[in-house]
Amino acid sequence: MKLLLIGHGYLGREVARVFREGGWQVATVSLSGGPDSLACDVGGPDAVKSLPAADFIVHCAASGRGGADAYQHVYVNGCRNLVERFSGVPLLFTSSTSVYAQIDGSVVTEESSAVPERETGRLLMEAERVTLAAGGVVARLSGIYGPGRSVILKKFLTGEARIEEDGRRFLNQIHRDDAARAVFHLAHSGAAGVFNISDSTPLSQLACYQALSRIFARPLPPEGPRDPTRKRGWTHKQVSNAKLRASGWQAQFPSFVDAAQGIAATL
Repeated sequence: MKLLLIGHGYLGREVARVFREGGWQVATVSLSGGPDSLACDVGGPDAVKSLPAADFIVHCAASGRGGADAYQHVYVNGCRNLVERFSGVPLLFTSSTSVYAQIDGSVVTEESSAVPERETGRLLMEAERVTLAAGGVVARLSGIYGPGRSVILKKFLTGEARIEEDGRRFLNQIHRDDAARAVFHLAHSGAAGVFNISDSTPLSQLACYQALSRIFARPLPPEGPRDPTRKRGWTHKQVSNAKLRASGWQAQFPSFVDAAQGIAATL
């Protein structure tokens, strides 16, 4: 089996490793290319014509921290170009749970309303529609953390963390390794439709910091105002992974707390 992997960054490298470990041949693609990836701008319709044949495609490229124009180019145009170039080849697009704009603390499933407030979120939804119309898979990922990467833990350990308002806002996260294994699982299962990729334990911000205080024997962060500049927006929801678990996937790290000590040593 041949995988065409669009995006060779933090998540993509682990996806490539998991698929290769599973016996797949993997061709990786990044914007600038490199010694272990092909150079291709998937937002350009002519560029994708040179990409190799595949049995499955994963689009997990980053937007380069760009705004709406970058989202349109990389995600919407990228998915459209891949679907047109590789007609009949299953496509998995990694979207984001930020498309759920709920602020009432409710549990959200794949059937819940997804009406993002930001233009970038609406463009993710458009890329999702392109993927689903082609019979593909949309994987809505919570905030990714893992070796060398955890904004929450890094701010806690450096003393920069603040408990926003009363700390009630839920934090929905997924370990990088669990996310990569979920992508592999969905590819093997022949799944289609939307799946939330999130851990099994949404934590309120207060509960998260209380757990970290116990683990690392440090005081709770002080209270502070809400951060209006959050990249993923300010939402308050509990993302359910029940559909993914029912399909046979299980998280190695069901909670951020399970991984915190191991991650701290890599930051």
